[in-house]
Amino acid sequence: MHPLGERHALKCELASEVLRSSGTLRLRVTGWSMLPSVMPGDTLVIERIPSAAISEGDIVLFGRDRRLFVHRVVTGSQPQNAEIVTRGDAMPAPDPPVSESDLLGRVSFILRDGKCIEPSRSLRFSERAVAALVRRSTFAARVVVRVHCRRQSFRQSQVQASRVQTL
Repeated sequence: MHPLGERHALKCELASEVLRSSGTLRLRVTGWSMLPSVMPGDTLVIERIPSAAISEGDIVLFGRDRRLFVHRVVTGSQPQNAEIVTRGDAMPAPDPPVSESDLLGRVSFILRDGKCIEPSRSLRFSERAVAALVRRSTFAARVVVRVHCRRQSFRQSQVQASRVQTL
């Protein structure tokens, strides 16, 4: 197996074990599939919950093909079928159904810029517009991420400057 694949598999196993043992996991995001709801660099607080408690609009963590994914539930499980259907907000198509055994937990909070944000169950109009644009253009995704990173850098420099002034 490729070393990167081994690392992904190990992270997936570790996340599963932490959620099983403690019920909560903090996970730093690297991908773009949930733009603009979840940005690269955000830290997600994930709680283990029974699949029956998952509903449409929730953002969930699941493992598949020895990798971790955080996507929004577009179709919840039905009594006759324990699988759910997910899709990244910035992805053009839904994922294959997620089985109960692959489901690891639900995102309770998004930690960004020192703020604790409760994930929204649906996107506002402006967020839907950004997601649709990102869905169609890798260039647009890069611009959104770059603007976000610059805003974060600017905020961090403001915080550091205010600390220096108070000393």
